[in-house]
Amino acid sequence: MDQSARSGRGHVSALACFPNHVAREVAVAVVTPLGACLGNPASRSLLRTEAQVKWTMEVLCFSLNLPLDCDTVRVCVDIYTHWMSVLVSPRDSIPPPLIKEPNVYVQKILRHLRTLFMPRPDRSSLVYASVCQRVLTAVQLLAKEGAGMSGETWEMLLHFLICINQSVLDTLTSAPICQPLSLPSMEVLFQPAALDQWTRVVTALTSRLLRLSFGPAFPRLKVPDEDATLIPDDMDHQVTLQTWFRFLHLISNPADLKRPPVDGPAPPGQEDVFLTAMSTISRLVDAFLGVSVVCGEPGEQTLINTGLSTRIHFRDRLPSLGVAVTRSPFRDRLPSYGVSRPRSGSAPPTPVNILSMPSKSPPPPHTRQKTSNISKATGKPHIGSSQTSPSFHPWKSSSGLSAFSWVLYSYPRGLPSPMRGSVDSLLHLFGFCLFDAALIDKESAPTERWEDGRAEACGTLCRIFCCKKTSEDVLPVYLSRFYAVLLQGLRVCESMSPVVSSILLHSSSLFCCDLAGVNLLLPSFISVLEKVLLEREMLSLQAFVSLADLRRASILVLMSLLPLPQQFGPVQLASLRDASDDEVTTGSFQSLKLRLIGLLMGSLQTETDSTNTQMLLAAVLTLVQDCAQKELEGQTHQERKTHYAGHGRTKRIDRSTDQSAMAAALWIDIVHLLTQHLTAQWRNDSGVCLVAMEILAGLARVNVAVVEQEKKRVVSSICRYIEFQCGRPPPLHSRELHSIIVVAFHCLSTWITNHHDILEDQECLLELFEIVELGVSGSKSRQEEEVRCREEKELNPVSLRVKEAAEATLNCIMQVSGACPSFRSFSDEDALIGCSGLSEKTLKKFRYFALDASVILGILEQDQGPEQASASCPSLMVLIRGQFSHHSWILQHRLHPREEKTSPKFSMQKAVSLQERGGGEDQVYAAISHCGSGVKNPLPLENVNTVPLVEADMSIPDMWEGLTEEEKQRLNHLRATLEQQQLVEADLCRSVAITTCAPPPCPRPATHVQTARLFLSHLGLVTPETLKEFGSRDVPAQLVSLDSSMPGFCEDLRRLDQLPFKTQDSAFIFYVRAGQKTANEILRNVESCANVSCHFLDFLSSLGRPVAAARRRHEVVEFIPALGQSGGHAFDGDRFVLKYEDALTDITFIVPSSSSPAWSKHWKEVDSELQRLAEDRHKSKLMIVWVERLEDIEAFPVCELTKSQSFSCAWEAQMVFVHGLRSGLFRIITRGNSGSKWSLLPPLVDGIVVSRRTLGPLVMETMLNSCRRRQSCGDSAPPAHVNRKLLIGDTVGRYRSRHSEPADFYSALFQQP
Repeated sequence: MDQSARSGRGHVSALACFPNHVAREVAVAVVTPLGACLGNPASRSLLRTEAQVKWTMEVLCFSLNLPLDCDTVRVCVDIYTHWMSVLVSPRDSIPPPLIKEPNVYVQKILRHLRTLFMPRPDRSSLVYASVCQRVLTAVQLLAKEGAGMSGETWEMLLHFLICINQSVLDTLTSAPICQPLSLPSMEVLFQPAALDQWTRVVTALTSRLLRLSFGPAFPRLKVPDEDATLIPDDMDHQVTLQTWFRFLHLISNPADLKRPPVDGPAPPGQEDVFLTAMSTISRLVDAFLGVSVVCGEPGEQTLINTGLSTRIHFRDRLPSLGVAVTRSPFRDRLPSYGVSRPRSGSAPPTPVNILSMPSKSPPPPHTRQKTSNISKATGKPHIGSSQTSPSFHPWKSSSGLSAFSWVLYSYPRGLPSPMRGSVDSLLHLFGFCLFDAALIDKESAPTERWEDGRAEACGTLCRIFCCKKTSEDVLPVYLSRFYAVLLQGLRVCESMSPVVSSILLHSSSLFCCDLAGVNLLLPSFISVLEKVLLEREMLSLQAFVSLADLRRASILVLMSLLPLPQQFGPVQLASLRDASDDEVTTGSFQSLKLRLIGLLMGSLQTETDSTNTQMLLAAVLTLVQDCAQKELEGQTHQERKTHYAGHGRTKRIDRSTDQSAMAAALWIDIVHLLTQHLTAQWRNDSGVCLVAMEILAGLARVNVAVVEQEKKRVVSSICRYIEFQCGRPPPLHSRELHSIIVVAFHCLSTWITNHHDILEDQECLLELFEIVELGVSGSKSRQEEEVRCREEKELNPVSLRVKEAAEATLNCIMQVSGACPSFRSFSDEDALIGCSGLSEKTLKKFRYFALDASVILGILEQDQGPEQASASCPSLMVLIRGQFSHHSWILQHRLHPREEKTSPKFSMQKAVSLQERGGGEDQVYAAISHCGSGVKNPLPLENVNTVPLVEADMSIPDMWEGLTEEEKQRLNHLRATLEQQQLVEADLCRSVAITTCAPPPCPRPATHVQTARLFLSHLGLVTPETLKEFGSRDVPAQLVSLDSSMPGFCEDLRRLDQLPFKTQDSAFIFYVRAGQKTANEILRNVESCANVSCHFLDFLSSLGRPVAAARRRHEVVEFIPALGQSGGHAFDGDRFVLKYEDALTDITFIVPSSSSPAWSKHWKEVDSELQRLAEDRHKSKLMIVWVERLEDIEAFPVCELTKSQSFSCAWEAQMVFVHGLRSGLFRIITRGNSGSKWSLLPPLVDGIVVSRRTLGPLVMETMLNSCRRRQSCGDSAPPAHVNRKLLIGDTVGRYRSRHSEPADFYSALFQQP
């Protein structure tokens, strides 16, 4: 049908064979009486037979082609429209053959009326418009009210409409309308005033068209009020559409400006006109995409990543049009490393490099301005620099346009509107000029200034293709032309061109848009990235682009390329270039792995921008994690192959053996780079240091096999970094500095808990103790002249937060080394004595003491039964409540260790029992003396000299070796004196009679022992020094007795037991299907596994272990049995949760559903905690959202799901959106903490692409960093152990016993509780 519409010209009448004047006279003679009959509806038709009707219709068909200067054409149209009403309401004025067979004749009438819409010279007259409108009205009435229309009639009606539409559209785009306005008037239209007027009108029309076409929900295109008045208010949608289309094509294709005219020389300044036209088209494309552009109030713009602002004063508005697109509230929180184009007007956006603008005179439009030199420390331009004075070029009347220069602006851009049109529709509108402009050959261009307009066109095409919707398919013809544009534009030469820069700035998400065949561009992009990221200075680009923004866009491209070699491996790449091109070499994806790794490592060493460095660090961890997981999968696969191959005859060889150690080698190289830069280039950048410490902590959790020396080197480097930061001069100390030190201590704790073996090295252990001492006291003992005890050392830490972090690291060392193991003991007083419910009666049986106002001891002295009293084994139970743990100890005091009855020490027990039964003293003494009879000397002393000597015996030299003569004389004198003394004693023994004395009676064992006093005495706590008055001028008493009878003591202990020991947080996981926007729809998805993706269930299984809900604590089950047939609904907090737990952090993952209210309970718990800590601005709710369609992110009902009305409360949701790509990779979009200086949260930064195997671990790592960062980077969100310490101190101060003298404390120890 479409082919016939293009080729058919309707029915040709038989009168066309006769001369024109003859046929015309016949037509007038026939049509006039028929038209007269139409005025009288009651009259009968003149035509009665079928032959009469057919002959008359041949005449009417010819009459439709007559000129419009007479009424013949109008009367013919009236006749045909009247006859077509036979299918609506038959009348007598209609010929009987039409009433008998209406469908046959209506089809012939429609075929004849097609000739009316064919191109004709007088179609611009009003008469022609009126007759065409009458025909279309009759056809519309026939389609709506026609009764009995056959299928053939409907087909002919559709064919008629398609044909006339095709004819009208061909006419609109053909030369008769546009060309007469473009070619003869090109020199006039491309003058500055005319071009500016065209820009103003077409932009105002675009604003009106978008509002009429998409409605008020579409992002509004703002134009100045004086430009909006150019469009009449009474223009409806159809008129606006036609007017906009004509004005858009008024200047024809801007790429034709490069082609010299045939009849004369080319007008001057064509390259500037070309750039202006392409910039306008670029702005129109942005408007149709609904892309938001960050613009401040008039005259003021905010600098990216600095929080600073610069105000530019304009005395008059620029002649060119000011364009800005409003943003939705959700898109206002987008990251700051997006890219966009300039907008001219009354308030032009300011790029990262501030443009120095004079305040006395406004700059002319379209003028290149030199960028100012920005100080990295302050973010402000250097005043007085020679580069800050702009160079303006006013309009030149001789050339029409000035020497127009172009600047690539980069400032935040939001996501495109979900209501935007498809890529094909935009290319239908603007592709005719964008592709031609982007493919302009640089060699054939008269000047290099054409590259600016070409760069604008290339950037616009990249933005269009990067805005492809999730389920959208692009026509292959457009894809092939786009790839040809990129291949031609990405040719790397000695100096980077504006085209290459524009492509990189606007292609940050090109490889994560599911474009068919986009991986063919990999070699070309990698070559350009090496040129941009591995060079420190690119002087050729500094005039028209911010290097920091260009590198940032390049890093985003690099992050989307890093997982490709691991994902596709041996798949071969094909090149789109000629075989003679040596710039690009083809191969497999795996062959690009080392090249990408080298690019990433080199970028880290050349990058100087803080935000870019943080993004690279995040990419480093994802790469190492991916390589480690890939090799782990390969090892598992190799083990299976070896197992199965052992039963066969052939030996299988793993081809990936040469890649088995790549993860470990990459891990070592990255660790070396990070530790070196931490104490050198990055030590003054708090943001980079924070991310570097988090990356080091993440590397500690990566499962790679490296030597112990590498791990010790990392720990030593972190210790040196802490020592350097603590040793800074006092004026340089700040909250940020202390936060970085706290994060460094946490990094140490992570390495200690994940690598226990580093504590076996004495030097490493000593270094750890020294750095902990530095954090707690502010100095090292080894650096002082004399060593002082802990009690004597003055505590002067850098800050209280640093001291608390150092104490946490010390506790971690003690737990890992086994000196103070962390038992999972949650026993309380009731559990020890077998009661239910902590009550006042239970507390009266315990004695409570406080140590250093940080530990509470609850001591229960057990009653001694007959067996314990006979054995003299008093016992007690101790509940130890500290800031890091909660332990229960059971101790028993014994006179000797437990041994077998056959041992000699059993004689002591026998002696005690004999004495208790009243045995004689001789029997008791014999039993005591028999204690050592069981010990036999294995070698008599007289036989010692017969034993041959060994080398170990010679290690101790003889006493006489190496002595001087004087020393030998002294020893001889001493020997003679000893011999003389022995003789004197022997004579005395012979002269005195020997008498035997009976041994004294043995004391009876005590039956009543104050075990609490013994326990505290054995710990060295019951001394006058430890019992000095609490609250004295010096330090508080080390040991304090607590009064458990005071009201509120029981409740405070219960509050203390409910506080966690380590960092705890909850994350909520949602699944959003395509097009869902309400909370109820989203919550119902997880109720069945049929509603979610299988990759989503795999993702859930990688987050943690299923643990039963609180009422069945610590009951761990397998994932598959716990999941059942649900899509994650089983982990809604009512039955099970997913829990990740290590020595430092505990994160619970909950999958909310509509059928369980448990998840809302968790929200309320978080909200109540936030209300209790109203000053805490770092709390956030963690949300992980799996979206099937990327366009649904902006419509995600975060406020509805969190039961909150706005984001102005004390918390802000930290969200991670996960979107699956067709390649099997996953694209990450993050939201939250956009206003914070440290808003970039690794490793899942906004825009990164990760593999399936690393998605779960990286999400977990991001959640851990989010929890730790809120606690480390602010005083209002202290860690869990600090909260316990504060509550313990408050409890001690409230319930301590007021003993004025130590004697009162001692007397209380001897009393029963």
